[in-house]
Amino acid sequence: MSDKLTLNEIEFPLSSLTLKGISNTVSSTPNILALHGWLDNSASFLPLMSSLDEIIAIDWPGHGLSSHRSAGAYYHFIDYVYDLLELFETNQWPALNIVAHSMGGMVASMFASAFPEKVNSLTLIDSIGFITDKSEKTSENLRTGMLSRLALVNKTKHQQTTNKIKVHTNIDAAVKARLKVSDLFYGDAKLLVERGMKAVEQGFVWRSDPRLMTKSPVRLTVTQAQHLIQKINSPVQLIYGDKGMDMVKTGLECYQSCFQYFKSTRLVGGHHVHMEQPKATAALIHYFINAN
Repeated sequence: MSDKLTLNEIEFPLSSLTLKGISNTVSSTPNILALHGWLDNSASFLPLMSSLDEIIAIDWPGHGLSSHRSAGAYYHFIDYVYDLLELFETNQWPALNIVAHSMGGMVASMFASAFPEKVNSLTLIDSIGFITDKSEKTSENLRTGMLSRLALVNKTKHQQTTNKIKVHTNIDAAVKARLKVSDLFYGDAKLLVERGMKAVEQGFVWRSDPRLMTKSPVRLTVTQAQHLIQKINSPVQLIYGDKGMDMVKTGLECYQSCFQYFKSTRLVGGHHVHMEQPKATAALIHYFINAN
């Protein structure tokens, strides 16, 4: 564990965008690659970095300080898997230990299924399996996804015409807005908000790409999700909060038996339990990596 926390801003130029992030190691090859959740950013792992060494935490495309996807593109879930593959290939990384929260856990699980040779161990934080739907909902989901894109285009045109973009007068106002839609504590929300906002003349606006808010037009079925998990051959542990996402509890019932090697630990906390209980979470991660 680190006696003194030294943080570095890092960036990884890929073929079509640049990923940025935070690291507490001078090595270009981390021991742990940390992947945050939807509409969060790499600051999600700052509390853990005081207790775990050699971490690189990236901002996903459209989040934090990383690039947005190009004009006309959208945030298909599987494209994050390609971002991860390109990140590994660009840096010529060997197999790493991955720690992933929420959406990041879903991406990491899919990555570990398709590229098992690149994952030493996988720690999921309040995340297990994937968001699925019945095959009978395929047409409906496609329609909903396409209409959500159209609605965003029309909203963007209206904002450009009227110059009405939501601006927070200060960081505190933005933190309070985030608290209304999450179970975060103030200090943890502030870490995420400070990295997730940019200053403008009137105050602060979100850096995140509005296209992240569109609905997914395609969902996996449970059968497809279970097949993906069955192909993960690295050891997997789940750390989840007793007041976390309900879908984690139902996911345990659906997916636990699909893993080749799996253990789970419940801590007192919410969806961001790794921020609420960083020392306990770090101890579990440290022990799991060393044991495997």
